[in-house]
Amino acid sequence: MAVTIKDVARVSGVHVSTVSRAFSATHLVNADTRARVLAAAEELGYRPNRAARALSTSRTGNLGLIVADIANPFFPPLLKAAQAQARARDYHVFIADTDEQTRVEEELVRSMAKQVDGAVLVAPRLTNRVIAELAREIPLVVVNRRLRGVSGVLMDVGAGARRAMEHLVELGHREIVVVGGPSRAWTSGEIERATEHIAQDHGILIQRVGPNPPTEEGGRAVAEEVVASGATAVLAHNDLLAFGLVRRAIELGLSVPGDLSVIGVDNSHVARYSSPALTTVDMPVAEAGRGAVDLLLRSVDAAESTGTVTLETSLVVRASTAPPVLSQKRH
Repeated sequence: MAVTIKDVARVSGVHVSTVSRAFSATHLVNADTRARVLAAAEELGYRPNRAARALSTSRTGNLGLIVADIANPFFPPLLKAAQAQARARDYHVFIADTDEQTRVEEELVRSMAKQVDGAVLVAPRLTNRVIAELAREIPLVVVNRRLRGVSGVLMDVGAGARRAMEHLVELGHREIVVVGGPSRAWTSGEIERATEHIAQDHGILIQRVGPNPPTEEGGRAVAEEVVASGATAVLAHNDLLAFGLVRRAIELGLSVPGDLSVIGVDNSHVARYSSPALTTVDMPVAEAGRGAVDLLLRSVDAAESTGTVTLETSLVVRASTAPPVLSQKRH
């Protein structure tokens, strides 16, 4: 015999209506009570009827999750954590990739609006104005974008970039290239501001190269310009750019870190397994994915923005950074 909502109510010791709210209106149920209901449902193997729930609550039980480039190793750990968090809250996730195209990003949000209860935009490339317009049509959470009136999760890449630059200064580097990412990327702006402060505080020379696509090919494309600059160190927008730059610099006859120290951002598997292993800023992507889903579901329940959460970053020092060999400085 199929398990019913009445069976769950009996085992958990609550009224049938409380069981219903535990699945469809979580903000109306005490956390301990909901945990007891979910435990009883799990024990009995009960699964709510999604179609019936959608009719009674005007909820789909689905969330959208839109990223700039699913092939970028920064995104999969975030997606996996977000999907697991949504599943724990009895939601399904639709994942979409914009391929770094703002037009596609906007189209995806609008097309998802009637199929999901809300959406997470990870590292969006859209303007603030467009995101604000979309947030009036569907509950939104943005990851790595600060926008008044829209819930968000920020990974403090500015603090990470400052620590990265301080590390290079401590090693003795005085001429550093900052390789930027996409022009509309929030992280690029944060890194630029952080490096400007460090340059002013320590009297070092900063050269900027960009904007650039946040890819290995983008890193390879700027390598000759970086080498020609005579700088002894590089801070790249992400690990992929850093990796491409390192590969091309080695092909050009340079030693990393002997001739050129390189730091990335993300702490992706690219950083861990590259040769040399890449010094990088660790971004708490899994925590960001879980936090974005929690914020989104609170926004869905409250029908309004629920604020911004900022997560700490840190510097992971590996083999791609070392003191400069000044006698071998290039011209």
